[in-house]
Amino acid sequence: MTHLVCCVSAEEERRVRANDREYNEKFQYASNCIMTSKYNIITFLPVNLFEQFQEVANTYFLFLLILQLIPQISSLSWFTTIVPLALVLSITAVKDATDDYFRHKSDNQVNNRQSQVLIRGSLQNEKWMNVRVGDIIKLENNQFVAADLLLLSSTEPHGLCYIETAELDGETNMKVRQSVSVTSELGDPNNLASFDGEVVCEPPNNKLDRFSGTLYWREKKYSLTNQNMLLRGCVLRNTEACYGLVIFAGPDTKLMQNSGRTKFKRTSIDRLMNTLVLWIFGFLVCMGMILAVGNAGWEKEVGSLFQSYLAWDTPVNNFLFSAFLSFWSYVIILNTVVPISLYVSVEVIRLGHSYFINWDQQMFCSQCNTAAEARTTTLNEELGQVEYIFSDKTGTLTQNIMTFNKCSINGQSYGKDTHNTCRLDFSPFNPLADPDFCFYDDKLLESVKVGDSCTHEFFRLLSLCHTVMSEEKSEGELVYKAQSPDEGALVTAARNFGFVFRSRTPGTITTTEMGRTVTYSLLAILDFNNIRKRMSVIVRNPEGRIRLYCKGADTVLLERLHPCNQEVMSITSDHLNEYAADGLRTLALAYRDLSEDEWEAWSESHRFADKATDCREDRLAAAYEEVEQNMMLLGATAIEDKLQEGVPETIAILSLANIKIWVLTGDKQETAVNIGYSCKMLTDDMTEVFIISGHTVQSVRQELRRARERMIELSRGSGGGVGKQLHGSPLPPPLPLSNLMDNISGEFALVINGHSLAHALEADMEAEFVSTACACKAVICCRVTPLQKAQVVELIKKRKKAVTLAIGDGANDISMIKSAHIGVGISGQEGIQAVLASDYSFSQFRFLQRLLLVHGRWSYLRMCRFLCYFFYKNFAFTMVHFWFGFFCGFSAQTVYDQYFITLFNIVYTSLPVLAMGIFDQDVPDHRSLEYPKLYEPGQLNLLFNKREFFICIAQGIYTSVVLFFVPYAVLSNATQSNGVPLADYQTFAVTTATALVIVVSVQVVLDTGFWTVFNHVFVWGSLGSYFIIMFALHSQTLFRIFPNQFHFVGSAQSTLLQPVVWLTIALATAICIVPVLAFRFLKLDLKPQLSDTVRYTQLVRQKRRKPPEGRLGARGGSRRSGYAFAHQEGFGELITSGKNMRLSSLALASFASRHSSSWIDTLRRKKHTHTPPSGRQMTLKSIF
Repeated sequence: MTHLVCCVSAEEERRVRANDREYNEKFQYASNCIMTSKYNIITFLPVNLFEQFQEVANTYFLFLLILQLIPQISSLSWFTTIVPLALVLSITAVKDATDDYFRHKSDNQVNNRQSQVLIRGSLQNEKWMNVRVGDIIKLENNQFVAADLLLLSSTEPHGLCYIETAELDGETNMKVRQSVSVTSELGDPNNLASFDGEVVCEPPNNKLDRFSGTLYWREKKYSLTNQNMLLRGCVLRNTEACYGLVIFAGPDTKLMQNSGRTKFKRTSIDRLMNTLVLWIFGFLVCMGMILAVGNAGWEKEVGSLFQSYLAWDTPVNNFLFSAFLSFWSYVIILNTVVPISLYVSVEVIRLGHSYFINWDQQMFCSQCNTAAEARTTTLNEELGQVEYIFSDKTGTLTQNIMTFNKCSINGQSYGKDTHNTCRLDFSPFNPLADPDFCFYDDKLLESVKVGDSCTHEFFRLLSLCHTVMSEEKSEGELVYKAQSPDEGALVTAARNFGFVFRSRTPGTITTTEMGRTVTYSLLAILDFNNIRKRMSVIVRNPEGRIRLYCKGADTVLLERLHPCNQEVMSITSDHLNEYAADGLRTLALAYRDLSEDEWEAWSESHRFADKATDCREDRLAAAYEEVEQNMMLLGATAIEDKLQEGVPETIAILSLANIKIWVLTGDKQETAVNIGYSCKMLTDDMTEVFIISGHTVQSVRQELRRARERMIELSRGSGGGVGKQLHGSPLPPPLPLSNLMDNISGEFALVINGHSLAHALEADMEAEFVSTACACKAVICCRVTPLQKAQVVELIKKRKKAVTLAIGDGANDISMIKSAHIGVGISGQEGIQAVLASDYSFSQFRFLQRLLLVHGRWSYLRMCRFLCYFFYKNFAFTMVHFWFGFFCGFSAQTVYDQYFITLFNIVYTSLPVLAMGIFDQDVPDHRSLEYPKLYEPGQLNLLFNKREFFICIAQGIYTSVVLFFVPYAVLSNATQSNGVPLADYQTFAVTTATALVIVVSVQVVLDTGFWTVFNHVFVWGSLGSYFIIMFALHSQTLFRIFPNQFHFVGSAQSTLLQPVVWLTIALATAICIVPVLAFRFLKLDLKPQLSDTVRYTQLVRQKRRKPPEGRLGARGGSRRSGYAFAHQEGFGELITSGKNMRLSSLALASFASRHSSSWIDTLRRKKHTHTPPSGRQMTLKSIF
């Protein structure tokens, strides 16, 4: 667990003075040491035991152990409880200690990294944990940034440096940071040692993209922004060295502020098991009280008659005290209804499931050489119950690799699909072209070659209007360092079409235009931000002409055009719509010529706004707005943000599994919506896509309300679930809002902006937002902060009580990953911060479908079958003691000997159920992916719940009745072949124990759906071990060694030699098992589940694949059809009727046609369009 405690509470502003530790220590700022571990050597034992005994079961068994140490009430040896309890506590403690050891190791590795700190005028090596706020640090190329630093100077010109922020935001592209001009020349340690500037800035926060502060030095003040900061977790790239002033250290850094607190995650099955343990304890108390009352009555009425030769033990002196002791004795005897081996077995099964995930070769990425990893062993079955997935976009759904795909220039669209089209070769035309650039429309290249002025101006804009840095490693070998991959793609496109960006200084931009070197004077950069949604540059060409070039979102740029652009704007708008429909990221391009007077006037107003100390950003925005008017439209670009492999297919399959996917991204709305269409979250077939963009609480409320009203209206209009009414039937009563929205039919999507989401997350708006969003098939939240991501996840957890999964790749996703029930980190080249905070990790989003639909579903199925069987067998085992109490004078005597009681759950029945819990499966993995609807029972928690629990214990109680009363009835009058009666205690105990082991073994055979070598070895081996151990315990050898422990020599041999005993065992087994078999066959025939149908389908297909016998020359392995040109008449009608379609289509599209159609839909309380009655009566035979 991460402990992040800031020493100064409610810090309003931070004051940091360079090179003055004494001054800075007055504020008690946090050190740069981080600690994510939970224990140390002294606290481990008490803290870990305290945590373990917070588990209800562990406390319960400790209580039983104390009772067993009291000789007056214990009829069982203390080792029957203390050995398994110590084993469980030890295993858990070793696991916790191992986990915490790796946390300590990771902390030490980070804290002991070396950094060069300027101390008393010289650079000294210091460990990271010894760095303090106010220190000046030297960073060298490829080093991690130790703390949040204010960049002071750099070896690069003009105080520039390049950083990689993969650890923070998952983006691998370079970003540029620049020092304040007044400190950029302080590159020498001697100069820096005399630097005594003071920084006043905002307190620690988790906003990665914002910083606001002021530097006071030499009686002047300088504004500081995020562009001047180097954040912890970044890596210095392509920069020889730089110096920075520590502003935030350790837990105060933005990286650690975004980490949030590690929450202890428990599955719903864990929580249910705790509840069931309490119920079972209550049931145990009730049974103990019943038997204690029986003991009191028996001692008073019958036992008193034997006092002369069978006196009460000391200190019992009356029947009431005897009943009191009898109560506690029976609590001890009957405690095996919840054996401690249950919890050991659960942990072993979860560990096995985790290894299966780690070993899955189909989740191994050969490109990254990265395997899937289960970083926790406690959440595997929860993977089979996910209802909501919250996903980041950049680096998670996409590769964050941009390619120039299409463009529109002066009303002419260029760019073709890659299919059946040759890739252009730029090398003969342009020796500086990037060989990796791909474009497929030769008309655009011809337009450049013939010298079309609009085309040339289009690419000239792309080569000038950007913030890309260029590095020329050798003659003609250019490497671009772009702040965003979009810019890199656009500048690379201009490069290949003959307008090559070569280099820049703060005042110039040098390009090569059609082979001619041209240097432009850079007069101003009007930078991009989220509100402006555009950027501009003002340049002067060698002829002295001043021109503004602008690129930005069409929604803001088109409205700033000169009125004479109407015609070309109309055509370009159509092209933009086409590109957006293809899921491409679009930008509009325009320019404006400025006279010398216009430039001088605007330059003066811009200079005044830039130097303003108050409302600086607003003043600059107003100045930018003034000059970005009356522009001339050049055209538009369309860039493809390549999706990761298999993303659309994965989202489609997960949607079929009734998993709702929400994308929570910091990107702008247009980009997020485009990706939504690309990955098929949003489709043109959707009924409607609602966009919520209000800036006030009231406007957001109205937009959400209008969206709900529209959903209900469209649902009624389409004859859906809402408002559907038979002719002449009375109107149903109005439904509450939540129920009304649950019954919405139709496919809707919701897109909401960050500022609107902030209002929607307010307490009085939560219900409206959740009801609207959850009625939609897809939800996209744009421009959200890391904190808002976590808030959205928490809201769904609270309001919908659904299992949530969050998946991301950057540090900005950590809060979301930790808030969700299950956190998944995307590993690979994007950084490891998200992986370190996650529960599961892999390298590609597409592996999520296998993690959930295969491993998650199997884990849930296996755990549920394991628990059902475990509770069944232990009630069958324990309740025999209860019935025996009525026949032994309620004397707390056990039916079985203590060795059988000790070994039953540890040896005789542990391994078969473990094999079932680890290896079992109902359908193969490819069928789980082919039939996503198989996932729904886990979402509805159908396989193990309170109802299933009561069914299991009812079956267990029934089995115990049979196992006690059948042998009792038969053996009470039975005799051996020599006439000696069989009605003795040991014969009865051996018969009952043997029947119990056989019955529960047969039951586990029936419950196992997938047999492996381990299943066979464990089932038959455990059964064999029972007889071997039993004969050994009743042997002469052990009696001679331990005469006081083994009294009944030869009892097992003599009992099991009697035919009547085996007939009794067979009869009891049949009475226990036959009703179970009958019930299952009836259920399979009358109400089959989808998994039953899939298994039957698979069996039919396997039979069909068998080659016919006696046919010569048959090629069973051939995939060719024998009816290529000889199809029978009527086959076309058969296709259109759908009768020959694969069962997967029927199961996914109209599973309602099965008899079991409504068992899931009823639980979801949703009304779907039903097929005609004839379709509902279709049986599996008619399908085939």
